[in-house]
Amino acid sequence: MATVQVSEAEKVYILHGIRDDLRVDGRGCEDYRHMEIETDVVSNTDGSAKVTLGHTAVLVGVKAEIGKPRPTVPAEGYLEFFVDCSANATPEFEGRGGEELGTKLSNTLYKVFNNKRSIDLKSLCICAGEHCWVLYVDVLLLQCDGNLYDAISVAIKAALFNTKIPKVHISSDEEGGKEIELSDDPYDCMRLNVENVPCIVTLCKVGHRHVVDATLQEKACSVASLIISVTHKGTITCMRKVGGGSLDPESIFEMTEAGKRVGKALHAPLMKLLEQEESLGKKRQKVGFLG
Repeated sequence: MATVQVSEAEKVYILHGIRDDLRVDGRGCEDYRHMEIETDVVSNTDGSAKVTLGHTAVLVGVKAEIGKPRPTVPAEGYLEFFVDCSANATPEFEGRGGEELGTKLSNTLYKVFNNKRSIDLKSLCICAGEHCWVLYVDVLLLQCDGNLYDAISVAIKAALFNTKIPKVHISSDEEGGKEIELSDDPYDCMRLNVENVPCIVTLCKVGHRHVVDATLQEKACSVASLIISVTHKGTITCMRKVGGGSLDPESIFEMTEAGKRVGKALHAPLMKLLEQEESLGKKRQKVGFLG
């Protein structure tokens, strides 16, 4: 994870500000930085999105391919995650510096998103035990300025919303085998229901309080963080503690309640924005990245 050096005077300044619910950039403890979302930004994918949160920038592409179902769940498809930490994001990712972080992020994303509570995996099944859709979700970190998990989760939800999977027609040949034909009509496609796809909220314990969407400077003052994935109904689907410090039971309870509150409030405007952008169709003006 990208880190910055913070002097003792800066730490005191940040701690005192958070204590009074006034952070260095003027936000309250449970406020996000300005967020920009663009969908359908990569042409050779089935769905894509780019999210900018402050100076953190994440690009996600989803590619659907036909594969073989897993033996334990023969009637379901599945998702695969790969996270690439660009060396341009921070000098610490040069060489093989970003591999460990990429693996850690991939494992967490797999736990959060690859389950039937988040996505209807049965809808990805083509022929039980034989063929299914496999969604390869590639995440590229373009810029790193703290709060990677939250930015990545929003980008994944937006990319899955944007994903169009071709309709499949199964026919039998003369020998009794099955032939799979994919529709080449771009409008004859299947869309994913992303209503239950959770968003991740990261809460950092700074002093005696906790903050949402911490910057790198605030992260340097934090002893530990709680990563919580929350659905649109405020249900927690996954929770993980990171950092070397400890959290007392009271802090965990307060951070969990704050995470549920913030996560639930994040879903409605996100879905409204995605649906508005979708309704514009080709009239949508692309701005910024690949515009």
